[in-house]
Amino acid sequence: MFRIELPPLSYGQTVGPLDRGPFYTRDGLFEGQWGMIPPGSETNVPKTKEGKRMSTNNARLERVHQAWTYRFAWQKGQRCLIPAENFDEPNWESGKNVWWTLAQASGEPWALAGIYGVWTDKQTGEVLHHYSMLTQNCDGHPLLARLHKSDPQLPPSQQDKRTLIPIAPADWETWLTGSVDQAREVIRLWPEDAFRAGPRSEILSASNSEAV
Repeated sequence: MFRIELPPLSYGQTVGPLDRGPFYTRDGLFEGQWGMIPPGSETNVPKTKEGKRMSTNNARLERVHQAWTYRFAWQKGQRCLIPAENFDEPNWESGKNVWWTLAQASGEPWALAGIYGVWTDKQTGEVLHHYSMLTQNCDGHPLLARLHKSDPQLPPSQQDKRTLIPIAPADWETWLTGSVDQAREVIRLWPEDAFRAGPRSEILSASNSEAV
């Protein structure tokens, strides 16, 4: 995908929060923990100051420059691209969660926008790369606004539905090496016809049939 020689990698076919996964930076391809580690953390498991488990696999674009966990990486330009054949989101239209898979209609893999850091375990000296995916609001999008659970007390335009941020190949260099303002300019909502989306079993079954 990035036309580079691959380093040794050990991540699984499916990557979940706190699993190891691949991400690409201006310095090459790395494997790291999906879930940013807050600055000064004593452990690689993200926790609040009160010691509660904290979810850091996704970072809101609107707050990434302010949030303690993410802002230093954002300010330093530590942006990355996360390669993925597809990603899953919950659909609650039936009244219960049905996982939907989203792939590119073109068949190409996604390069999803992210930020990354490097953490050192003070006790063992282990160095661990870590990253988070960025999300943006997608209220009003004909496809993406159908995903995630809706708040019945809010109108569709105020749901704050979230989606991951694909970066187009023509914008990869800008995303990885440009200024913060330049990086923001390449972020957009992709049109509905750019996606192949539906219940996970249907999308994966169709993909396997095409591969054969």
